[in-house]
Amino acid sequence: MARAKRHYIPGHVWHISHRCHKREFLFRFAKDRRRWLHWLFEAKKRYGLVILDYMVTSNHIHLLVLDAGGREVIPRSIQLIAGRAGQEYNQRKSRKGAFWEDRYHATAIENGRHLLRCLVYVDLNMVRAGVVKHPSGWEFSGYSDIQSPRQRYSLIDYQRLMDLVGIKAYDILKESHKGWVEKSLSDGNNVRESKWTQAVAVGSEAFVQKTRKQLGGQAGGRRVIEIQGDYQLREPLASYSDDFAPKKGVLRAENTYFWNDYS
Repeated sequence: MARAKRHYIPGHVWHISHRCHKREFLFRFAKDRRRWLHWLFEAKKRYGLVILDYMVTSNHIHLLVLDAGGREVIPRSIQLIAGRAGQEYNQRKSRKGAFWEDRYHATAIENGRHLLRCLVYVDLNMVRAGVVKHPSGWEFSGYSDIQSPRQRYSLIDYQRLMDLVGIKAYDILKESHKGWVEKSLSDGNNVRESKWTQAVAVGSEAFVQKTRKQLGGQAGGRRVIEIQGDYQLREPLASYSDDFAPKKGVLRAENTYFWNDYS
């Protein structure tokens, strides 16, 4: 398998998405989702992965992390989590072949309101899918961790999350987080937005332009575009109509910029 190009911008928040091979429902059983979470905790313990939010669905995952400055932390963490979770599943099922789509996608997210919106977007994934009516009904998510912190094997770095969204106390974070989710649900603002999983960067114009400059030649021919007040670094010829459509779109290869393959 060819290695994907890596990019490294310390201090950025990254939204990572990774789908099961051919969108198969390989995480249909809770025990497999729990194993993915086990390896997520191992990545935190071994490499210092800074986790801000996560979601494990039946056929893909979302992970919101902070690049705290270690060049190999995120790629090594994803390699560990994806590799071990896939190996365990294949061994248990006597299955051969790929468990994951060959690459994962990473989108740089600006701190502040864009981070908050991405956080809520991740939390509401299974509501959008029609599996649950409220994120509290899906235990394999960061929503549950923020609202009911784990006594052991804690995943989310609450202090880093508070720092990034400008909140000084956990109780305020908990209540604010609940309020953000409830408002999104009451406003009906819960449709699929492809920018969170297909853009290279999402935020203000200044943030996206700066990210493009930092990536240099790695940004390729992608350009900064503006859609309803949000700026994105994306493939200029792509269709962006599915940003506001409730249906699930296909992750287009020409719109992706990948951090690394796992092997």
